[in-house]
Amino acid sequence: MINHLVRRMLALVPVAIGVATLTFAIIHLVPGDPVIAMLGETAAPADIVGMRRQLGLDRPLLAQYAAYLGGLAVGDLGESISYRKPVARLIAERFPATIELAAAGMLVAILLAFPLGLIAGSNPGGAGDLGAMGFAIVGISVPHIYLGPLLMILFSLDLRWLPLTGRGGISHLVLPAVTLGTALAAILARMLRQSLIRVRESDYMRTALSKGLSARAALFRHGLKNAMTSVVTIIGLQMGALLSGTLITEIIFSWPGIGRLLITAIGARDYPVVEGCVLTFAMTYVVVNMATDLVYAMVDPRVRIS
Repeated sequence: MINHLVRRMLALVPVAIGVATLTFAIIHLVPGDPVIAMLGETAAPADIVGMRRQLGLDRPLLAQYAAYLGGLAVGDLGESISYRKPVARLIAERFPATIELAAAGMLVAILLAFPLGLIAGSNPGGAGDLGAMGFAIVGISVPHIYLGPLLMILFSLDLRWLPLTGRGGISHLVLPAVTLGTALAAILARMLRQSLIRVRESDYMRTALSKGLSARAALFRHGLKNAMTSVVTIIGLQMGALLSGTLITEIIFSWPGIGRLLITAIGARDYPVVEGCVLTFAMTYVVVNMATDLVYAMVDPRVRIS
């Protein structure tokens, strides 16, 4: 187990370098000058040259790239051009909000998906199955950019039950979490249904039925754990996707997370912040996948980490 973890942690190094290189190249190819974005198009040429020299943007791209990689090697993500603060501090301030939103979205998805998946998988072709899968189709079909404003209009503006935007207590988290978790709930429900249907046809389920257990009891006692293996994999993979998927939701609900910081930084051509945010999303995704492998081995005893 320890050797496996060490190998996976070492694998993060080339991933980080690759993400950093690709992000650096793309952001410097985007048209626009961060200095002009800061000072305005009417700024004096001398002020523009001085600011570009102060920020180190007058150096060749290779020199900027080498300095960026050198900073990453010691944990320094650079200084924000717009905020004039260390990028690591900005991300550390916003990261808890993004984690909170992603975790709440995952909780909503699980609370919706498991009852629907169990109802559909325990009686394929029945009324419960048709209703659950109908919800799944609707959940996958409605995009966040439409569902979020729809929920805001209904529950905030019309009914006035929940706050409209911002981060505060649990009431501020409900609408963003539902917006983020609905599509994932549909995916998980369909996956659980398919896993349960596949398990129902296995040999050990027929053995359990021959011993006198009812179909429902055999499914919940013996089949559910085996059906969970594929669902756990999807949950782990989608947890990483949720972190990057919070971007649109954060913009809609003015949620102060990394996604909103990233969009603001792109508009301001704030290279260090964009690079830091993308790198954070990528590393978080890889770490979540690594944790998923460990949980998968715990859920399914047939899987062993070598």
